Amino acid sequence: MDRYLSGPQLARLVAIDPGTRPYYSALAQAVRSLILDGRLPARIRVPAERHLAEALGVSRTTVTAAYDRLREQGYLESRQGAGSWTALPDPGSLGTENPWLAAGDDGLLPLHAAAPLATPMLPPAIAFATEHYRRHAFGIGYDPVGIAPLRQAVAARYTARGLATRPEQILVTAGAQHALHLLTTMLLSAGDAMLLESPTYPHALEVARTRGARIVPVGVPDDGWDLDLLTCAMRQSAARLAYVIPDFQNPTGHLMDDAGRAALVGAARQYGTTLIVDETWTELTIDEVPQTAPLAAFDTDGRVISIGSASKLWWGGLRIGWIRTTAAMVRRLAVLRAGVDIASPLFEQLVVTRLFEDIEEARAERRHTLRASRGALVAAVRARMPDWGFTVPKGGGSLWVRLAGPSATSLADAAGCHGVRLAPGPWFGVDGTLEGRLRLPFTQPPQVLIEAVDRIAQARVRGARGAPPARPLTPAL
Repeated sequence: MDRYLSGPQLARLVAIDPGTRPYYSALAQAVRSLILDGRLPARIRVPAERHLAEALGVSRTTVTAAYDRLREQGYLESRQGAGSWTALPDPGSLGTENPWLAAGDDGLLPLHAAAPLATPMLPPAIAFATEHYRRHAFGIGYDPVGIAPLRQAVAARYTARGLATRPEQILVTAGAQHALHLLTTMLLSAGDAMLLESPTYPHALEVARTRGARIVPVGVPDDGWDLDLLTCAMRQSAARLAYVIPDFQNPTGHLMDDAGRAALVGAARQYGTTLIVDETWTELTIDEVPQTAPLAAFDTDGRVISIGSASKLWWGGLRIGWIRTTAAMVRRLAVLRAGVDIASPLFEQLVVTRLFEDIEEARAERRHTLRASRGALVAAVRARMPDWGFTVPKGGGSLWVRLAGPSATSLADAAGCHGVRLAPGPWFGVDGTLEGRLRLPFTQPPQVLIEAVDRIAQARVRGARGAPPARPLTPAL
């Protein structure tokens, strides 16, 4: 039997001030917000226009206009004579009015962050978590290592990728950043050498600095890793830890082949370095690429520790990540985290558990939307900034652009004045390096990227003339 809402029920949910103008726009926004945060699931029949108008005390024309806007934006589907149902649009079809694009209150297009929009599979997973949440109410409500079903799901995924893994080797965290913080707290002391790729994920740099590490940067060339440089850096610095991103490296998009993985692990074993492997982008393959094994598949003595996250495949708002290591290390980390946050939220763990059941469908959906967005961004940049250089990555979520000028920081300042937040190269490097680089993510819808590139092109001209500085930029994601 179809689920449906009556006019009075929907009127109570939207709760709009009668004096709001234009009322139809506020009504459309209220219904859209209900759908986006899961309070109004997809495929629920909404009341007829006449019935909702009566319940709200407005004209039928007002409700018709609101429904029309929702249909245009993909949040309602209608069939003649059968009514209208709530829906979630294809993220690739959304434009700059998409409410998911909010980057704070400044209204700037968020090209400083590479986090994709929420997957359409999120609302059913939220409904699943809501239904199963009560089953856990008879226990204490938290587990420092994570709930068993999620640990089983993560372990099964590693096994399917070619790395046999048991649930007791998994620790659930509050995202990959939390995982990295726990590992460096346990394994790194002030003054210890920590090897980092350059460029690398900005928050990894922040963690290393917070721990007082002696940062050892190793450049990543345009054609991928130089294993000789990595090996020499380990030997010469006696690095205790090395943080690497072998799967669609952030921000370059490089994918390390199996020969490189085996050589890297061999060097780490020889020089006594523990490898922290960030696999946040692993599932985001766009084009056909040679199959690679997880880096830990080449490990023989427990020195490769993998971290992952739900943020890139499913949604950044799901602050759930994980660590794959030895069972003994999981127990030690669980004791350590007790002094920080005790455990990850149960509800979000249930959501991610359900999402793992359809992971291949999620990967296919992301592949479809990212391919469309990547194509739009590449075409727009080549048309508007033909003197910029980049290699189109086969996966991940961003272009690593080589600028022809001006500097990335000054361009980011000028772009801020034109309504776009950018991530300049120095965010990804050590000590002010990489000024000639810019990361452009293709995780937003095509229309947003085309609009953003147009604004960047205008900012580039203004920057060359000397633009006033914009407000300070926030760290990249």
